[in-house]
Amino acid sequence: MTAAVDRLLDDGSGRRPRADARRNVERLVAAAREAAAEGGEVTAHEIARRAGVGIGTFYRRVNSLEVLLEAVLNEVLGEIIAKGDEAMADPDPWAGFTSFAFAYIRLRNELCDVNKRLGNILDHSRAELRDRIRNLVGRARSAGVMRPEVTWEDVAFLMVAASSTGPHTLGIQAGERQWERNLQVVLDGLRVPGPLPGEPPVVDTGRRR
Repeated sequence: MTAAVDRLLDDGSGRRPRADARRNVERLVAAAREAAAEGGEVTAHEIARRAGVGIGTFYRRVNSLEVLLEAVLNEVLGEIIAKGDEAMADPDPWAGFTSFAFAYIRLRNELCDVNKRLGNILDHSRAELRDRIRNLVGRARSAGVMRPEVTWEDVAFLMVAASSTGPHTLGIQAGERQWERNLQVVLDGLRVPGPLPGEPPVVDTGRRR
């Protein structure tokens, strides 16, 4: 949460903000992310209510809802990119890929609600996200742990499909962790099965059937 807070408090003067000002901005950023993650109403009044501050404090600290949400958007994007870099640093290609997949969907769900409210301004970050997915998929395929016919573009669509869980379908209520269940099924389908133990059976040519 530090990135968004620092961005909002930077007035170009280089002066250190007062402690109470920082606390209020921290609360506002946390409230905005909480509302977005829950799919709740993302308005100035709702965020101020969640943060426990008055609407006057809201506008005094962040100027506008759009300014707050853009700072949150950039913070979440940065977290996704960082998760991709962490995953590439994992010595286990499959463990790295799966950790990124779970983090990506969790953060993407939050990101999409904020982005929608801002009018879809994600174009400038697509290349960075593509690079992370492409590199992680390429590494997993090269290590022989992901199905070789699967492309990184397939994976991008599959992760979005796993995350796109509505509250119900066909009269069935989604589980509390439905997207995690969906993603695990997708990951199981992407992974190359491990080797079977032992040696395969052979025909005993010295005996009759």
